[in-house]
Amino acid sequence: MSTATGSLSRDELLKLAVIGTLAGLFSGLFGVGGGTVIVPLLIFWLAYGERLATGTSLAAIILIGLFGALVQGGFYGNVHLVTGLLLTIPAVLGVVLGTAIQQRIPQRAVSYLFAALLVAIAIELILK
Repeated sequence: MSTATGSLSRDELLKLAVIGTLAGLFSGLFGVGGGTVIVPLLIFWLAYGERLATGTSLAAIILIGLFGALVQGGFYGNVHLVTGLLLTIPAVLGVVLGTAIQQRIPQRAVSYLFAALLVAIAIELILK
Protein backbone atom coordinates (compact mmCIF):
# COMPACT_ATOMS: atom_id res chain seq x y z
CA MET A 1 0.00 0.00 0.00
CA SER A 2 1.16 3.51 -0.67
CA THR A 3 1.35 6.19 1.98
CA ALA A 4 -0.24 9.60 1.81
CA THR A 5 2.84 10.90 0.03
CA GLY A 6 4.31 7.71 -1.49
CA SER A 7 4.29 6.51 -5.07
CA LEU A 8 1.46 4.40 -6.43
CA SER A 9 1.75 1.02 -8.10
CA ARG A 10 0.02 0.22 -11.39
CA ASP A 11 -2.57 -1.84 -9.49
CA GLU A 12 -3.29 1.05 -7.11
CA LEU A 13 -3.64 3.47 -10.01
CA LEU A 14 -6.12 1.14 -11.70
CA LYS A 15 -8.15 0.83 -8.50
CA LEU A 16 -8.13 4.62 -8.08
CA ALA A 17 -9.37 4.99 -11.67
CA VAL A 18 -12.25 2.60 -10.95
CA ILE A 19 -13.07 4.38 -7.68
CA GLY A 20 -13.01 7.76 -9.42
CA THR A 21 -15.19 6.52 -12.26
CA LEU A 22 -17.75 5.08 -9.85
CA ALA A 23 -17.71 8.26 -7.77
CA GLY A 24 -18.31 10.37 -10.87
CA LEU A 25 -21.05 8.06 -12.10
CA PHE A 26 -22.88 8.10 -8.78
CA SER A 27 -22.32 11.83 -8.39
CA GLY A 28 -23.90 12.59 -11.74
CA LEU A 29 -26.69 10.05 -11.25
CA PHE A 30 -27.63 10.68 -7.61
CA GLY A 31 -25.67 13.72 -6.39
CA VAL A 32 -23.45 11.52 -4.20
CA GLY A 33 -20.08 9.97 -4.74
CA GLY A 34 -17.57 11.13 -2.19
CA GLY A 35 -18.48 9.71 1.14
CA THR A 36 -20.68 6.94 -0.13
CA VAL A 37 -18.37 5.62 -2.84
CA ILE A 38 -14.82 6.91 -2.45
CA VAL A 39 -14.36 6.42 1.30
CA PRO A 40 -15.51 2.78 1.54
CA LEU A 41 -13.59 1.76 -1.57
CA LEU A 42 -10.36 3.46 -0.44
CA ILE A 43 -10.67 1.61 2.85
CA PHE A 44 -11.63 -1.74 1.31
CA TRP A 45 -9.49 -1.83 -1.84
CA LEU A 46 -6.45 0.21 -0.85
CA ALA A 47 -6.40 -0.29 2.94
CA TYR A 48 -6.52 3.43 3.68
CA GLY A 49 -7.31 4.38 7.25
CA GLU A 50 -10.65 6.09 7.79
CA ARG A 51 -9.06 9.50 8.31
CA LEU A 52 -6.86 9.29 5.20
CA ALA A 53 -9.79 8.00 3.12
CA THR A 54 -12.03 10.82 4.34
CA GLY A 55 -9.48 13.55 3.64
CA THR A 56 -8.67 12.10 0.22
CA SER A 57 -12.38 11.92 -0.61
CA LEU A 58 -12.93 15.53 0.41
CA ALA A 59 -10.11 16.65 -1.88
CA ALA A 60 -11.64 14.72 -4.79
CA ILE A 61 -15.13 16.04 -4.07
CA ILE A 62 -14.02 19.60 -4.80
CA LEU A 63 -13.52 18.91 -8.49
CA ILE A 64 -16.21 16.23 -8.80
CA GLY A 65 -18.83 18.52 -7.30
CA LEU A 66 -17.77 21.55 -9.32
CA PHE A 67 -17.77 19.69 -12.61
CA GLY A 68 -21.02 17.89 -11.78
CA ALA A 69 -22.73 21.17 -10.91
CA LEU A 70 -21.48 22.76 -14.12
CA VAL A 71 -22.79 19.87 -16.23
CA GLN A 72 -26.12 19.62 -14.37
CA GLY A 73 -26.60 23.38 -14.54
CA GLY A 74 -25.09 24.16 -17.92
CA PHE A 75 -26.57 21.31 -19.92
CA TYR A 76 -29.73 20.47 -18.05
CA GLY A 77 -30.66 23.52 -15.94
CA ASN A 78 -30.87 21.41 -12.78
CA VAL A 79 -28.99 23.73 -10.41
CA HIS A 80 -30.62 26.25 -8.08
CA LEU A 81 -27.55 28.42 -7.51
CA VAL A 82 -28.92 30.47 -4.58
CA THR A 83 -29.90 27.31 -2.68
CA GLY A 84 -26.49 25.80 -3.41
CA LEU A 85 -24.72 28.87 -2.10
CA LEU A 86 -26.95 28.98 0.99
CA LEU A 87 -26.11 25.35 1.71
CA THR A 88 -22.40 26.14 1.50
CA ILE A 89 -22.18 28.31 4.61
CA PRO A 90 -23.50 25.79 7.15
CA ALA A 91 -21.80 22.95 5.25
CA VAL A 92 -18.38 24.56 5.73
CA LEU A 93 -19.10 24.97 9.43
CA GLY A 94 -20.22 21.33 9.54
CA VAL A 95 -17.00 20.19 7.87
CA VAL A 96 -14.91 22.01 10.47
CA LEU A 97 -16.97 20.53 13.32
CA GLY A 98 -17.07 17.03 11.80
CA THR A 99 -13.33 17.00 11.18
CA ALA A 100 -12.63 18.11 14.75
CA ILE A 101 -14.87 15.34 16.10
CA GLN A 102 -13.39 12.73 13.75
CA GLN A 103 -9.87 13.50 14.99
CA ARG A 104 -10.92 12.91 18.59
CA ILE A 105 -12.70 9.56 18.33
CA PRO A 106 -11.21 6.15 17.47
CA GLN A 107 -11.08 5.22 13.79
CA ARG A 108 -13.18 2.12 14.48
CA ALA A 109 -15.95 4.37 15.87
CA VAL A 110 -15.80 6.46 12.69
CA SER A 111 -16.27 3.26 10.64
CA TYR A 112 -19.26 2.13 12.70
CA LEU A 113 -20.91 5.56 12.58
CA PHE A 114 -20.42 5.74 8.82
CA ALA A 115 -21.79 2.23 8.30
CA ALA A 116 -24.82 3.07 10.46
CA LEU A 117 -25.44 6.20 8.39
CA LEU A 118 -25.31 4.24 5.13
CA VAL A 119 -27.69 1.59 6.49
CA ALA A 120 -30.13 4.27 7.73
CA ILE A 121 -30.05 6.00 4.34
CA ALA A 122 -30.61 2.69 2.54
CA ILE A 123 -33.60 1.90 4.75
CA GLU A 124 -35.06 5.35 4.20
CA LEU A 125 -34.68 5.03 0.42
CA ILE A 126 -36.27 1.59 0.38
CA LEU A 127 -39.24 2.73 2.46
CA LYS A 128 -39.99 5.76 0.26
